Amino acid sequence: MKNAWRCLLGLCVALFGAALALWLDVPLPWLLGPLILTAATRLSGVASRCPSPVNRLGRWVIGVSLGLYFTPQVAASVAQHWALIVLGMTYALLLACIGSWAYRRYAGLDVSTAWFAAAIGSASEMANMAARHGARVDQVASAHSMRVLLVVVVVPFAFRWFGDHGGDVLPDVRELRWPGLAWLVLGAWASGWLFQKLRLPNAWMLGPMAFAMLVTLFDLRLSALPQWVSWAGQLCIGWSLGDKYRPDFLRSAPRLLAVATVSSLLFMGASALLGWGVAHLVELPAPTLILALVPGGIAEMTITAKVLGLGVPIVTAMQVMRMLFVVLGTGPIYRRWVARAG
Repeated sequence: MKNAWRCLLGLCVALFGAALALWLDVPLPWLLGPLILTAATRLSGVASRCPSPVNRLGRWVIGVSLGLYFTPQVAASVAQHWALIVLGMTYALLLACIGSWAYRRYAGLDVSTAWFAAAIGSASEMANMAARHGARVDQVASAHSMRVLLVVVVVPFAFRWFGDHGGDVLPDVRELRWPGLAWLVLGAWASGWLFQKLRLPNAWMLGPMAFAMLVTLFDLRLSALPQWVSWAGQLCIGWSLGDKYRPDFLRSAPRLLAVATVSSLLFMGASALLGWGVAHLVELPAPTLILALVPGGIAEMTITAKVLGLGVPIVTAMQVMRMLFVVLGTGPIYRRWVARAG
């Protein structure tokens, strides 16, 4: 019963955060409002709680909504930009090398902890890898939590400040259809469950996205998701991210968090410069490329692209491939080169 009341309190905080963000006209209010207010209350000691299925539900919603963008025409356009996907993966590896050096030099981390703290992947996957390779899991999780928080908060406000909004809308599938919506929900949920059973990374986002993508690519126009479902998915992501912070978070490792803050801000600036430079060489707008290169979480960056209408397919493709590259390559790269060099 106590846990139920804590979950209810967490939901109320998240909903109030969303309402407050809507009132203040904050960018991405359904994501940033719950995230910021939940993180603030958790840091101040409020004993609220976010159930683990909430994050799963949020990622499921985001995966389905993103998969519906990939019509045959859009997929052909993304395939033409394969070089950008390779660039994104190479850039992520470069940032990991620079970040690893910075964590060792200025935060005093050991070789393994510094490498997994700097890899531009999801916090949960990197923490699991750190545990398998004898690194400090708490330090790895803290570094990634600070990076994700900064990127998720700073990037939408930066785009709002510079007025970068696109006109990217959901192609072809726009209206609700019954029983198409029921089949879409059932198939996407089964795909998420299958991906989880296969122990694939980010299963509850990539599984539903793969199903919705296949349906759209074969021109099976089942249904769109209701707008309120998209808002609920963003709220779930924001609430679950904010719930990760604890009262001792900022006091746990001040040098590490300082290095994570500075490096994240510098990496965001470097991503902006690189995206702006590459935009002059390809037929894509600079804001889309910047968002595709920024070292944030895949769910958060694709939500930003979707809400602001900034090249959702190419942002999704580059973020997903970067995530897969980091998850599959971080361990082998560490064992083959980083550990030996260290």
